[in-house]
Amino acid sequence: MQIKRRHLLAGAGVMALSSATGAKADQILQQIFNTHGRSAWNDQFDSHYSGDQKVITTQPIFSPATLSYVQQAISNYEMINASGGWPNVPATVKLELGVVDPSVGPLRQRLMVSGDLDRNAGMSNAFDSYVDAAVKRFQTRHGLPADGVVGEYTLKMMNVPVSTRLMQLRTNLVRLETMANSFLGDRYVVVNIPAAEIEAVEGGRVVQRHTAIVGKVSRQTPILNSKINEIIINPYWNAPESIIRKDIVPLMQKNPNYLAENAIRIYNHGDLENEIDPRSIDWHDPATPDYVGKLRFRQDPGKINAMASVKINFPNAHAVYMHDTPQQGLFNQLMRFESSGCVRVQNVRDLVVWLLRDTPGWDRRSIEAQIKTGESEPVHLSEPVPNYFTYITAWSTGNGVVHFRDDIYGRDGSSDLQLTSAM
Repeated sequence: MQIKRRHLLAGAGVMALSSATGAKADQILQQIFNTHGRSAWNDQFDSHYSGDQKVITTQPIFSPATLSYVQQAISNYEMINASGGWPNVPATVKLELGVVDPSVGPLRQRLMVSGDLDRNAGMSNAFDSYVDAAVKRFQTRHGLPADGVVGEYTLKMMNVPVSTRLMQLRTNLVRLETMANSFLGDRYVVVNIPAAEIEAVEGGRVVQRHTAIVGKVSRQTPILNSKINEIIINPYWNAPESIIRKDIVPLMQKNPNYLAENAIRIYNHGDLENEIDPRSIDWHDPATPDYVGKLRFRQDPGKINAMASVKINFPNAHAVYMHDTPQQGLFNQLMRFESSGCVRVQNVRDLVVWLLRDTPGWDRRSIEAQIKTGESEPVHLSEPVPNYFTYITAWSTGNGVVHFRDDIYGRDGSSDLQLTSAM
């Protein structure tokens, strides 16, 4: 009952603090922390309710531990919700280290209730180093750049009501229950779409994490279970029909040299001997998208290839795959929902080395050597590695550490969680 008592007191603090400021608020907060029976939960409070708890761990998103922590988080958030939730943080000034403003008070309250700011930081209108560390912790839990600045997106995340977060946790608990207690393999890969992140898991722990680029809202990355069975080094890229119709045709209308400049050749399917001259096609004819959509547009291997150095294949009905990209700058974006459904992987060669570890003849040196040749080479894994594409927007990696992500595809049942669409 220590956890429930802690959250009950924290929630009570919010209700009291919401109507008090300055010295009075500080006095109320101190009374809460000095309340009778504190000795029963003092140490637990500090360990669960401070920035010392690790936000990023080696715990896989699909694991019994995650499931247990999410169940605990639901219980905790129920208590916070019953006690009045957390206060809204006003958007009056830009909040960052060194700022002194009345809006810092509600910010401190908000961070204390969610466990990001330690109670020993006290109450004041100063954005000090304690608040800076707490904001960075909050940002990390929400997949934001941990810069300590309460910008527009951080503010939107902070002002999502606790009742909405509680609903989000319950929704994702159901998703986790279908996988967390199943045997997924000794080694496996998980692509968490809303987090735009990839986990390589072995022996029950995450051994590699990779930032990803996943499908845009109009071309969503699907949920699937498969097994990675092939790596293609220096792959050819075959443009999907949707990209030919929606992207390539309009680009050719603007720039007749687009295909040549990007080393893309046109063939009839099943015939790679006879290349079709792009100049023989009237790209402005309304019937052209239907005609060329049935042709094969293949890009040569090379640095400008859409998949760059490697392609990771696995059987699936959606014709999606994972791959490298020449556009490395996209991985630095906050919103990494830019693809046509496939998944681009940052530091993909590290993942490929791990995948091919048990395939004779393909260590890092041989992989790099093959990339340098510029010649396409398919490599079949000796032992296929299970691969799971999932959609988890809320999970927990420990007591008091709850992660949330934007519900980019609108599957959680509340428009309040589609924060990207609101910006």
